[in-house]
Amino acid sequence: MLAQNTRSDYLQLFDSNGDSRVSEAEYLAYMSRGFQSMDRNGDGILETDELPGGRGKPITLKEYQDNLRRQFHKLDRHHHGYLNAQELTAPPG
Repeated sequence: MLAQNTRSDYLQLFDSNGDSRVSEAEYLAYMSRGFQSMDRNGDGILETDELPGGRGKPITLKEYQDNLRRQFHKLDRHHHGYLNAQELTAPPG
């Protein structure tokens, strides 16, 4: 279990407007940075050679973000439309 200050520090990475909670838009923006760094040619598609280990089927940014949206809603256990520090750091359920 993470200490509260570590949770808060992690939340601040996502929380672009400083309201101490993470909206779906903030979650998508932060988590999409990984996609963008792997998309070497910037075409909005991770081709097999851009994926970790060079394996897997290509995925578009939209498909990637759709997966992130599903993940966000699983983490939002209180169904209030945002993540607090505890929800953000909870193991996926």
